[in-house]
Amino acid sequence: MAIAIGAKRALTRRQLLVRSASAVALAGLGGLAKPYLSRAADRPQISGGIQSGDVSAGSAVVWARTDRPARMQVECSTVESFNTILCAASSEALPDHDFTSKALLENLPAGQDIFYRVRFTDLVGSGIAGETRVGHFRTAPSVHDSISFVWSGDTAGQGWGIDPSRGGMRTYKTMLENRPDFFIHSGDHIYADCPVPSELKLPNGQIWRNVVTPEKSEVAHSLTQFRGNYKYNLLDKHLRAFHAQVAMFAQWDDHEVTNDWSPIGSVDATGYDEDGTSRLVARARRAFFEFMPVRPVAGQAGRVYRKIGYGPLLDVFLIDMRSYRDSTWNKRDDHSDAYILGPAQLAWLKRELAASNAIWKVIAADLPIGLISEDAIALGDGPPERREHEIADLLSFIKRARVRNTVWLTADMHYTAAHYYDPNRAVFSDFEPFWEFVSGPLHAGTWGPGQLDNTFGPSAMFQKGCSAEQGENLAPCFGLQFFGRVEIDGRSGVMTVTLKDVDNRDLWSVGIEPRPDARVPGIPPQHS
Repeated sequence: MAIAIGAKRALTRRQLLVRSASAVALAGLGGLAKPYLSRAADRPQISGGIQSGDVSAGSAVVWARTDRPARMQVECSTVESFNTILCAASSEALPDHDFTSKALLENLPAGQDIFYRVRFTDLVGSGIAGETRVGHFRTAPSVHDSISFVWSGDTAGQGWGIDPSRGGMRTYKTMLENRPDFFIHSGDHIYADCPVPSELKLPNGQIWRNVVTPEKSEVAHSLTQFRGNYKYNLLDKHLRAFHAQVAMFAQWDDHEVTNDWSPIGSVDATGYDEDGTSRLVARARRAFFEFMPVRPVAGQAGRVYRKIGYGPLLDVFLIDMRSYRDSTWNKRDDHSDAYILGPAQLAWLKRELAASNAIWKVIAADLPIGLISEDAIALGDGPPERREHEIADLLSFIKRARVRNTVWLTADMHYTAAHYYDPNRAVFSDFEPFWEFVSGPLHAGTWGPGQLDNTFGPSAMFQKGCSAEQGENLAPCFGLQFFGRVEIDGRSGVMTVTLKDVDNRDLWSVGIEPRPDARVPGIPPQHS
């Protein structure tokens, strides 16, 4: 029986998404789910689950992969029974893209739970259709509704793959239990440079036993191997279940290509194209866009940085700190030009931040600002140098342009932390105070906390990783896997950031009030 939209909104998020599992059976009532009397082997199969991403108030991208040339057909509805179809879309899945396919759903209602169903029809045979899978996402609100999301990064790193006897990639299961509206993956979706062996010895003498595949058993160089890294992660049931129910905003970092990669210098034996593009990077970028539910940027194929508006309370700015960086190590004694964002992206970010009317502006970065690293930004105590000049420029612009309520989120460091940047503590002080939150890994080795420098005055208000006694690269089974949860209250506009672990424990939390000069309409300004 169909459920009215009004009645459905009365359900809790847990009830709603648990009930959505029954939609797989209900989908057989018609439309895409028409039953076919053929052997399963004759029909296109969905391989690796389904995903949605880049969700706005009125549109979303849906992704799936099949096992042969086929056409992906997608329908969506606000009810699990699919008695009322909102829209439909289709796209081809061809060998050139490893049978992956993406479709853009448009003209969706804002602030609604959307159920979608996917099936493939054979292109080269009889046109017979395969199984139907049902997924879910929530569109951005058009009013000041409360929202929540989670973020993290770093999946299947340091050789720690899928060990079914230890529960697989459990952090994805825990994040799903939080019922977020969407998920920001801060990068390192894969570790193309980290093969997964069949066994690894743990510090306690036990054995970690990985699921293994040929493509994940070597450092990735070929397009097939890069694709195989994404397909490996999709073998995990928790990862598949999470992505079927929660839309992802995907960005990348280094391990989608190779450790600490830069545009020039990160190559293999195949070298460069005539335009100077690394063929290794080009293959990695292609695989990333084939397997991620990312909305393409018109006229700029392969661009990762973009803005996603998620209603009047939030704009998310996903930046790319890899594709436009200089090709040198981040060292003081190198006086060549240094970039981490590049001029075009930096100009875009300034322009979009200044134009944003959202209460909160989340800058989703693939690297932290103040943690000392030859691969990142911070060089150590002192005034801005090299890549720090871009950050100083951006922070001072944010102050001058009166861009309020910016929060930075990242992963990369394989531990979790809350950093407060205070100009009163900084060597460079021409900026407004702001928070940066670090959380990860999702499923990789854990490391100890890093060292902060004083250029922009950060203080570690909280940090948790492995201890010196535990050693570095601690396996996921020891519980030090992390993600963050963000809640924005629709009435007060307060953002609450909570750092959590794989067992869903709240490790640390802070409530951040929006600045009075960027207040939520109808709420009296608060004076400090």
